[in-house]
Amino acid sequence: MRKIISLGLLWITVLFSCTDQQRVSPPAQKLTDNLEIQGRPIRVVTTIGMIADLAKNIGGEMVEVTSLMGTGVDPHLYKASAGDVTLVSQADLILYNGLHLEAGMSGVLERLSDQKPNQVLAVTKNIDRLKLTAPPEFAGAYDPHVWFDVTLWTNVAETIRSALVKLMPSAEAHFQTRAKKYILQLEDLHIYVKEKATQIEASKRVLVTAHDAFGYFGQAYGFEVRGLQGISTATEAGTADVRNLAQFIADRKIPAIFVESSVPRQSIEAVQAAVQARKFEVQIGGELFSDAMGNPDTKEGTYIGMVQHNIDTIFDGLTGNN
Repeated sequence: MRKIISLGLLWITVLFSCTDQQRVSPPAQKLTDNLEIQGRPIRVVTTIGMIADLAKNIGGEMVEVTSLMGTGVDPHLYKASAGDVTLVSQADLILYNGLHLEAGMSGVLERLSDQKPNQVLAVTKNIDRLKLTAPPEFAGAYDPHVWFDVTLWTNVAETIRSALVKLMPSAEAHFQTRAKKYILQLEDLHIYVKEKATQIEASKRVLVTAHDAFGYFGQAYGFEVRGLQGISTATEAGTADVRNLAQFIADRKIPAIFVESSVPRQSIEAVQAAVQARKFEVQIGGELFSDAMGNPDTKEGTYIGMVQHNIDTIFDGLTGNN
């Protein structure tokens, strides 16, 4: 079991130390305010896989992208390791979601972003705050799960494109072309999700999941959304939460509820058992990808594939096609 290191202390030491340190070759250039990467790809480190996928699609061969959080990893609970610190120390660009998604890392990431805004970036920074939701139960913070509204994720794509251009102005045309092409794919994805959602009877568009990650999805595509846990999985569900959600499902006769790849399925199975105790049979409609994508080299290991998988799974579960 790998040793967990204090992220704040190590990152500040590694990134802003005044002492010269030898690094494993070849070392990245030190973060500066005016950094033009030449002769090699931009080294990008991201927190979650969805951001990594965006950076790869926009950067192409001009970037080398590493995600700290892999398949099935919950960003709300994630803590950095010594290996993560090494990756960050060699990065030219650090991209994180922000909006307190990376709860255990938020403070340090925000301070680094203030000091080096061109190279430590919250990718949600340019989203119009009027388009964000701030659930009262989330301590006055915004819901961070913006990738579930594809139109909001398009804004993130534009932010990443701009960040890459600042680091490698000579490749601006390359980044612009790739970003334009990928944004067209996102526009097609948005249409696909919307059309698939409208094929579900309006009264059946109720999405019940392990935690409340699908709020933006519900707003964008016309679903009522209920999560057993709150916005952050750091908030544990209690017996009353299970009981109340089970009663809601039984009363509304919701045909299917869904597990999430990054949240233990026992919580949803407990809800299913509680519903059955109320003499109603609810099915587990399948697994959705919420805070993490699927395995690499699979359809669900890409953002577009993940979103398509989710809406297809929801459609099948709620229409009885699973």
